[in-house]
Amino acid sequence: MLNLLAYLIGLVSLVIVIPAQLPLLGAINWIALPIIALGVIIGALSSKDGGRNFCLVVLLIAAVRLMLGGGLF
Repeated sequence: MLNLLAYLIGLVSLVIVIPAQLPLLGAINWIALPIIALGVIIGALSSKDGGRNFCLVVLLIAAVRLMLGGGLF
């Protein structure tokens, strides 16, 4: 059950992160990062790894975008 919840949180955060890949919208990633962290924590509490790994991939996408934009854009 926690794995499914981690997938859902990852999906919601992915919906937030995808538009943040556009120029001048990179700051939206700062909103998505706490949600992704919550998904990683819930996924870590699960007995399966899928939800946690999905959240980690979304976290990687958001973090790389923030680094490329200098942390703001």
